[in-house]
Amino acid sequence: MRIQIHCVHFTADQKLLDFIQKKLDKLETFNDRIISGEVYLRLEGSDTNKVKQKIFEVKLFLPGDSIFVRQQGTTFEEATDVVIDTLKNKLKRHKDKQRSISAQQINESTDLVEADTVNEDIEY
Repeated sequence: MRIQIHCVHFTADQKLLDFIQKKLDKLETFNDRIISGEVYLRLEGSDTNKVKQKIFEVKLFLPGDSIFVRQQGTTFEEATDVVIDTLKNKLKRHKDKQRSISAQQINESTDLVEADTVNEDIEY
């Protein structure tokens, strides 16, 4: 999965970027159809010298859909862990929803085929 990481008004060290990439790569086990993702790292209160909160935002792109999660924390690592747990749940729900839609379409097409077969048996 291709991930773009954007650090707004600061430069993140490589250790943090590797940590985020490693965590996001594990999400492919829950849904293998993830196309790409964007990560935004922001510092809240960066106008002053004292940074209060770190904001971690992720947007994952799936075929025909996208998933967005935003989390604040005292550290980026803490916020990353919460976001990953939330994304796992959202990806599982999305995959289940897609499966139910596919199953419903298969049932409808099977019903149509059965209806055509019944109509062919009737002589006019």
